[in-house]
Amino acid sequence: MRGGGRELGLSSGDWWEHEGGGRERAYFSAAWACCILAGKMSASRVPELKQISRGEAMRLGPGWSHSCHAMLYAANPGQLFGRIPMRFSVLMQMRFDGLLGFPGGFVDRRYWSLEDGLNRVLGLGLGYLRLTEADYLSSHLTEGPHRVVAHLYARQLTLEELHAVEISAVHSRDHGLEVLGLVRVPLYTQKDRVGGFPNFLSNAFISTAKHQLLFALKVLNMMPEDKLAEALAAATEKQKKALEQQQTASS
Repeated sequence: MRGGGRELGLSSGDWWEHEGGGRERAYFSAAWACCILAGKMSASRVPELKQISRGEAMRLGPGWSHSCHAMLYAANPGQLFGRIPMRFSVLMQMRFDGLLGFPGGFVDRRYWSLEDGLNRVLGLGLGYLRLTEADYLSSHLTEGPHRVVAHLYARQLTLEELHAVEISAVHSRDHGLEVLGLVRVPLYTQKDRVGGFPNFLSNAFISTAKHQLLFALKVLNMMPEDKLAEALAAATEKQKKALEQQQTASS
């Protein structure tokens, strides 16, 4: 993870150049917005990226970049307002560019294994935490002009361990700089069918982060796929209305 901004742990889809002019740019796929306006988001299924195996990812040529991110989560028996089950607490983070993503960043395969590179970035943003190959969950090919394979790791902690990570992150090197703070994903939907998870999905995410979140929640059996699809449909409808209002105001 040497050279330019990749050492800083930028998330998949980022392009960062400190040298040769000091330019910086974050790429965020517009596919979600296009699908929203075209009415292509279906409530019957959760959209997915092309998944490949870890072995296939390792055999990709030098023209591919590798990003590694971690989803830390814990079972949460608590109830919001004493009546809404929390089920799980999942950590994501608010990035420097105002987008949500998982902790992690690019890994330069010339110098680091996937896990060593990931742990190096996690150490900068979360404090001491080491993941292993046993925590590997998935690899997906990203959309967009950059050839990036996005690897996701997932580790279940106790709720006490998760809280300790949150405290440690505040004292990490990247806090307040590349990482503006950790957030817990609200894995519930309120009676209005928008509050909670649907509203959370209405936020802007970096590159594959939203896809990875939905994928992990499904394959780890943290939320039924029909509930995921319902929340995504509600979020999509909200975003569609907001985009239509913007178009009307600008016309």
